[in-house]
Amino acid sequence: MITRTDMTFPPEEYQQRLDALRKRIEERRMDAVVITDPENIMYLTDYQTTGYSFFQALIVPLEQEPFMITRKLEESNVIERTWVEHTRPYPDTGDAIQMLVETLREFNLANKRIGYERNSYFFPAYQQDFIHTTLVEGKLLDCFGIVEEGRICKSPAEIEVMRRAAIATEAGMKAGLAASVEGVSENEIAAEISAAMFRAGGEAPAVMPYVTSGPRSMIGHATWEGRIVQPGEHVFLEVGGCYRRYHTAMMRTAVNGPLTDSMYKAQELMKTALDTLHSYVQPGMTVSDVDNLVRNIISHNDVGARLVTRSGYSIGIAFPPSWDEGYITSLKQGDSAVLKEGMTLHIIPWMWGVDGNKTCGISDTIYVTDTGIKSFFALDRDFVVHPSNTVQSLKASTASPESAFVQAEKKATRRQKSKRENVAKNGGHPPSSA
Repeated sequence: MITRTDMTFPPEEYQQRLDALRKRIEERRMDAVVITDPENIMYLTDYQTTGYSFFQALIVPLEQEPFMITRKLEESNVIERTWVEHTRPYPDTGDAIQMLVETLREFNLANKRIGYERNSYFFPAYQQDFIHTTLVEGKLLDCFGIVEEGRICKSPAEIEVMRRAAIATEAGMKAGLAASVEGVSENEIAAEISAAMFRAGGEAPAVMPYVTSGPRSMIGHATWEGRIVQPGEHVFLEVGGCYRRYHTAMMRTAVNGPLTDSMYKAQELMKTALDTLHSYVQPGMTVSDVDNLVRNIISHNDVGARLVTRSGYSIGIAFPPSWDEGYITSLKQGDSAVLKEGMTLHIIPWMWGVDGNKTCGISDTIYVTDTGIKSFFALDRDFVVHPSNTVQSLKASTASPESAFVQAEKKATRRQKSKRENVAKNGGHPPSSA
C-alpha cells in the first residue's frame, strides 16, 4: 500500500477498511474477491472516475497486495488518487475480462476460491459467463454485499465528509426555495440550485436536483422540463449535495400565494413525523419499526395523501444513476435489519396526492448516534410561502453579478456595433485613423 496524504481520508482509515474486508473474506472461506461496484472501489481505495461504464475491478487477495484492472485511460485515476500499487490496464482494443483472467493467473489466484459481486450493475451477465467458462480451474463464489457490510456504518471521518456535503445541500435548497416563484421556469430554479451547491463546495452529484411544479409534482422522479410556475402553485424540490462522492439529501416545498388548509396540514404532519423520529428512534430498533412509525403518522391524514414508497434509505457514497444506498438498507415494512451507531439515512415522510393533485415533501438526512439520531441540517422545515407577483422583485434582488467573461463579451459586442455604424457613415469604408 502506497502511503499518501492527499486522499479523502488518512491512510489508516483505508487500512482499517481493508483489514475488515479481509476478515470477512476469511470468514467466508475465500482466497480473494473481485470488486466491481464503483462505490465499493471508491470506499476501499478513493478511486473514482466517470468512466465506470467500462469494466474496472479491484482484486483483494487474502494475503497479497490488492491490484486493479482498468481501462488504460482510467489507470491515471489509480495512480493519481489511490494507494494501489499494482495495475493491469487494458487498451480500448483489448478484452477487459481476458485481462482479468490473465492477471488472476499471474498472481497465482486462478485455481483459488474467488468471490465476485454477482449483483453488481457494472458486471453484466455476459462478462460473468466469460469468466465461468475461462477460469475453470478455480471456484467462483457470489460475494455480493461483502464490502457493503463495512460501508453501512460510517466512521467519524465519514460523518465529517458528509457534513461537507450537507453544506452544499443546504445552499442549493435555499437558492431553489428562493427562486421558486410564479413566472419562473423550472429550469431557472434548477440552475439556481446547481450554482449554489457548486459555489458552496459541492461536487457533481449522482443525481441532479428534482424540480417539479404544480401538477407535475405527481410524476415520480420527474425533474425540470421548462415549465413556468403558475400563480398559486407549489414547487416540490429534492436536492442531493455531494462532496467526495458522499451525499446528503433533502426535500422541501415552496408555495406561491396563501397556504391552503390542506397544504398546511400536510406540512404539520411531515414535521410531526420528523420530530417524533428525533425523539424516539435509537440504535437497536429495526428498520421496520422506524418505517411503521413514519407510515402511521403520515397515513392518518384527511387531505387525501399517501406515503407511496419506503420511508427512508441509507445514504453515503454514490455514483450515477442514484444517490442512495437503499440496496444496502431501506426503511420498509417487514425488514428486520437493526439500526446501529454510524448509520446514515435519508428519512422521507413525503406526501403524495394532497388534494389529489399535489406532492409535497419535507425530509431529513440523519446519522445514528449511541443514544438516538441527529440531523446533518439546520434549515427550517416549514414550507416557504411567496406572496403573489414576486417574480420581478425577486429577479431584481437576486440577480447575480455578471462574470468578467460576460462583461467582456458585451463590451466587445458594443465595439463591433460601433465599428459597423462608423463604416456605414463613411459609405462602406472604415474611418481613417488620425
